[in-house]
Amino acid sequence: MEALQIIWFILVFVLLTGYAILDGFDLGVGCWHLFTKKKEDRDHLIKAIGPFWDGNEVWLLTGAGALFAAFPPVYATTFSGFYLAMMLVIFSLIFRATAIEFRGIIECDVWRKRWDLAFAVGSTLPALLFGVAVGNVVRGIPMNEIGDYTGTFLELLNPYALVIGLTSLTMFAVQGAAFINLKTSGDLQKKSVSWLNKAWMVYTPLHIIATVWTLFAYDHASIVLSSALAVISIVVVFGIKIAHNKCKELGVFMITSLSILLNMAYVACSIFPYFVPEFGTRLEGLSIYNSSSSQLTLTVMLIMTVIGLPFVLGYTAYIYRTFAGKVDR
Repeated sequence: MEALQIIWFILVFVLLTGYAILDGFDLGVGCWHLFTKKKEDRDHLIKAIGPFWDGNEVWLLTGAGALFAAFPPVYATTFSGFYLAMMLVIFSLIFRATAIEFRGIIECDVWRKRWDLAFAVGSTLPALLFGVAVGNVVRGIPMNEIGDYTGTFLELLNPYALVIGLTSLTMFAVQGAAFINLKTSGDLQKKSVSWLNKAWMVYTPLHIIATVWTLFAYDHASIVLSSALAVISIVVVFGIKIAHNKCKELGVFMITSLSILLNMAYVACSIFPYFVPEFGTRLEGLSIYNSSSSQLTLTVMLIMTVIGLPFVLGYTAYIYRTFAGKVDR
């Protein structure tokens, strides 16, 4: 039973990491939409993410579904405790998807600008709030004896969570700029180079502060592994700049994706074996041992995952291979 619980802890984080990496550049592109003035450039950005964005969001649904099935109390506590924040995220994602589909229906500048604003806000707000949610999970949340969240929405906006939120926002902005640099050419690509430099200069100090704060302020199941991940993740952030200076378009995008992967691994290592530690002690809360489904449920789900996940990975690889290369205007 313990092995199954650990496997599902890893699988949930794998699915959420897949979402962070794949939809991260979509969110980042949306953030830069605010700074894109020309209609042709905005159309180009939408076209660049067009084949990918809806498939990327599937990873969030599968991650949330896996959490619900494998660790129901964790799902209940996080989604009820972060209810207002989750509703803001959901509405933002709905507006983002609607904006992509609706912005070109009517040839009207006012219509298009309003939907472009909805797309930008619908990308920027989730990029920030996802980080705020992760920050509160790492910090721990106040809860009663049955695992219900006892705090308020404003308590979620604590200094540590806000730092993690800003780190998340700039992290996705860096990856979004790297994706634009990879998929576009001409003046828009030149702009993406400037955007990447600016975002990296903000992301780097925030990442270092968030990483060091997490390492020294909170207990870790394995301080050796957490320390190693912290050092490697900081080194990789500087690797983004090195690859960018060498004009390695694909290399920069891959390293930004690696940075997200390491950050998610660092979060997982920081909270294990808890999904939601209790604020204050971080020695109680909802762990993989007291909040998991039955052994039969975990076993059946694991079999289904082993069968189904290769199809998801294969489909994702096929789409990215099919639409590889620069996007024409």
